[in-house]
Amino acid sequence: MRDATEADLEGLVAIYNDVIANSTAVFSNHPVTVAERRTWWQARTAQGHPVVVTHDEQGVAGFGTFADFRAWPGYRFTVEHTLHVRADARGRGIGTQLLRELIRRAGALGKHVMIAAVDADNAASLHLHERLGFTAAGRLRQVGYKFDRWLDLVFLQRTL
Repeated sequence: MRDATEADLEGLVAIYNDVIANSTAVFSNHPVTVAERRTWWQARTAQGHPVVVTHDEQGVAGFGTFADFRAWPGYRFTVEHTLHVRADARGRGIGTQLLRELIRRAGALGKHVMIAAVDADNAASLHLHERLGFTAAGRLRQVGYKFDRWLDLVFLQRTL
């Protein structure tokens, strides 16, 4: 595991676009481009937020990041994270490794709480978060819409 570089962006985009096309883990139907992710990656790192990747023999196997939960000063100690693992690399502990690294880095930056926003039907992600000490903080019903159905969003949090 290491910090993402510009050379990782193509693999990161492939993972993200597969998630968009084939799951409800991201409430979007619009694929992203490498140019868009380059701007996103530059903004994250300029703000001091990590973008970490894991690799295997096929390239980028997963990535994770966090950023400010909300822009107001009162939230400056709270971050929201995201992580995604390549479809053929799931079930090998990569998500656990990524989330542990994000937790470690958030703590090292003096953050106090980490938030996760997870599709309520994503049992694997909910289980991962609970296993690593996140607790349910609320459920927003039918706030997302994708694949011709309404989606609930579950918020989880962990005090660092």
